[in-house]
Amino acid sequence: MLRDGQRRGHLDLEASELAIRASMHQLGGMVLEKLLNADGGGYRGARIDCGQGHEAEFVDYRRKEVLTVLAPVQVQRAYYSCADCGGGVIPKDQELDIAGTSFSPGVRRMMGRVGAKEAFDEGRRDLHELAGVVVRTKAVERVAEALGDEVEAVAIQERHAALAGKLVSLTSVPKLYLAIDGTGVPMVPRETVGRQGKEGTGTAKTREAKLGCLFTQTRLDERGHPVRDEASTTYVGAIETAEVFGGRMYAEAVRRGLLRAEQVIVLGDGAPWIWGIADEHFPGAIQIVDLYHAREHLADLAKLVYGPASAAAKDWAAGRREELDAGEVEQVVAAMRRLRPRRTEVREAVRKAVSYFKTNAERMRYARFRSQGLFVGSGVVEAGCKTIVGLRLKQSGMRWTVRGANAILALRCAELSGRWEEFWEARSAG
Repeated sequence: MLRDGQRRGHLDLEASELAIRASMHQLGGMVLEKLLNADGGGYRGARIDCGQGHEAEFVDYRRKEVLTVLAPVQVQRAYYSCADCGGGVIPKDQELDIAGTSFSPGVRRMMGRVGAKEAFDEGRRDLHELAGVVVRTKAVERVAEALGDEVEAVAIQERHAALAGKLVSLTSVPKLYLAIDGTGVPMVPRETVGRQGKEGTGTAKTREAKLGCLFTQTRLDERGHPVRDEASTTYVGAIETAEVFGGRMYAEAVRRGLLRAEQVIVLGDGAPWIWGIADEHFPGAIQIVDLYHAREHLADLAKLVYGPASAAAKDWAAGRREELDAGEVEQVVAAMRRLRPRRTEVREAVRKAVSYFKTNAERMRYARFRSQGLFVGSGVVEAGCKTIVGLRLKQSGMRWTVRGANAILALRCAELSGRWEEFWEARSAG
């Protein structure tokens, strides 16, 4: 580096710092390798328990190359063979958490983080440039999805514990909000076989990812508007049936203090499956249809009846919006029934709108909800759909399997819920 600096007339700082970093990583790798092999290979005696109730016999020592955050290292391990099981047993691999993998826990942690945040190939490039860790794109995908499976396994355990009454929270909250929504995720063709597309036509290209957002509220601002508690938002999400997702929501709600909440509020866009979950798992909760979604229904109907750019459409929608904001849903429905569109498809749209507002009338008493200091919009979960699902799973050209999408959703929910460190510490302790 000095000779190169003399030739150039100055030191190339970037090249120098990267070269020194690489050298230090190599030196660190040498030290780490000596530490890993200081036990002589992890010999446990001539015979050990294979873990299945049999005895495994020592065979020899075998070396394995493991990529660490410093450098590749050679690890010597005692190898045992179990005649009854017909397989090998390597206790040291279990202790070091390298069983079935050539990546150290530290490298896998990095791969999981980048795989959850960005496209797998971009993650591979970032690992190389930012950490000096060289891996293949497919390896990032496999490791990230495997870690996502582990996060999901923890969620399943929590769900079973909650449904069995064994999951408790000591947290007491004044208001616990459960906002629920869904958004499509592009799928590989085999995941949509036999599924119809939107409006019941064609073949589906996506599967719905259901997302739940939970947060608390303890105060109002100076104007009397509700304020979401800082750092109180957590997420759960997966591509699964409403029945299974309801249990997922319930478990997270219990963890967040459901059983000691003074008020529970469920926010949604009016989809029947959302209210089915609310009725089954959160009986007695206040149910609120997102105000802005309801307003959108009115605006769309007005454009359909009067024309997209007509003044009549704007006037009609404005009048209904005032009634809706006041929670006067019956007046909104009456105004819809006074419409006399000529076209059959428009009459059908009016009929559906009337049914929608009648069905959700008690969920649209917005003046009452506001007087109680409650949120009436589900913007938090809609933003979550964009952040958790859209930014990672709906990029151009992406196609997912259900298993792969759910694994990444699990990682992203853990990260954005502030539970990644909790998961990793529990994993390391286990």
